[in-house]
Amino acid sequence: MSQIVHTEGESNTSSARKAWMKESIGPKSSPLLKRDANAFLHQSLSSPCVSTIAKAEGIWVEDLDGRRYMDFHGNSVHHIGYGHPRLITAIKAQLDDLSFAPRRFTNDPAVELAEKLAEIAPDDLGKMLFTTGGSDANEVALKIARAATGRFKTISFWDAFHGAGFGAASVGGEATFRSHIAGPLLPGAEHVAPFACYRCPYNHAGPDTCGLACAKMVEFVLEREGDVAAVIAEPMRAVPYVPPSGFWKAVREACNRHGALLIMDEIPTGLGKTGKMFAFEHDEIIPDIVTLGKALGGGILPIAACIARTKLDVCGDFAIGHYTHEKNPVTARAALTTIQIIEDEGLVDRAAELGEHAMDRLMGELQNIPIVGDIRGRGLMFGVEIVDDRADKTPGNARAERIYYACLEAGLSYKISQGCVLTLSPPLTITRKDLDCAIDIVVNAIKDEC
Repeated sequence: MSQIVHTEGESNTSSARKAWMKESIGPKSSPLLKRDANAFLHQSLSSPCVSTIAKAEGIWVEDLDGRRYMDFHGNSVHHIGYGHPRLITAIKAQLDDLSFAPRRFTNDPAVELAEKLAEIAPDDLGKMLFTTGGSDANEVALKIARAATGRFKTISFWDAFHGAGFGAASVGGEATFRSHIAGPLLPGAEHVAPFACYRCPYNHAGPDTCGLACAKMVEFVLEREGDVAAVIAEPMRAVPYVPPSGFWKAVREACNRHGALLIMDEIPTGLGKTGKMFAFEHDEIIPDIVTLGKALGGGILPIAACIARTKLDVCGDFAIGHYTHEKNPVTARAALTTIQIIEDEGLVDRAAELGEHAMDRLMGELQNIPIVGDIRGRGLMFGVEIVDDRADKTPGNARAERIYYACLEAGLSYKISQGCVLTLSPPLTITRKDLDCAIDIVVNAIKDEC
């Protein structure tokens, strides 16, 4: 693995990047970066990379030259930190016991994981299918929705991310994953404007009015189209954006009225990241289908899950996943152990407690800084939006990039979302001391940019 940062909206040839590469890349990292650039297809947000990685442990990554970084990005896989000893022990034991299972032969770890997910999911979310990645889990969810409703249309949000496959990219709304594709994407993929209170023209009217205004956009399309199979969305956008008060209750009721399913993509937000096991629990609703991924494999192995209401088990006569590693005992053991670690170490409550502390500190130290347009988040997923002009909310992309590289130089890695949002998502295992150290780095870099 050679990538330690993920900076959305950053140009690979930006002046800030060039300066970083020239001044901060050591002699051991430089050759591997060149080999990486020569070997891999280049794509936005990935290759070429900005540094190397030689070690990953807890909240830390270390490059080949010994430079260490607190990782507040981690592709959202490192809820329990990197290389959790209990997880490594469980994976090694499973490799010795049973390393693979063909789909048509069941095994104890796979069944136990399915039962555990049904236990932690609310209500009758009790039927599931495992995939190797979140994009595939969302594809399965879309197939279930079509089969259950006899419809094919969807509603989702512009700027949302649901994966890189054709179906997932179709319901997603990020230009990076759509604009390069020649020809049509999935038919019937309708999009509406996302909830985003900071830039919403209705936010002056109060959160309840704002929430209802956003939800009415969804119901308008549900009513106009009349044959929508599902609304698919992130319960809290990982940008991050927290939904307005009452938003998801209104959408849930609209789906019920118009016969559409509600799919919650919990791939970055689930398993405790926001201070609840599932982010939708903050909004007191229950979806029809939930997808999990990323952190489910404990930051070591790839596994994702599609969890559906029991009554949606309607696809027995045809294949909706059919993945080679659908019931892999090793990835299933990794996921099961990850959930057990989250529960046994009280990491969901820890995320809520530390997230509140982080937001209090950021609000206390940055709310009057002129280049800070907004501070928002839930649990250990929070962000600071950088602007050039607070009055007209002009995005401060260049400022955000300079702040990012200043933080990286100081030993903190994270990602920039939407060009100007410093998006901070540390492991749930982080200590308060390390969290405060990271916040100090961000605050100082922002103040130095003023």
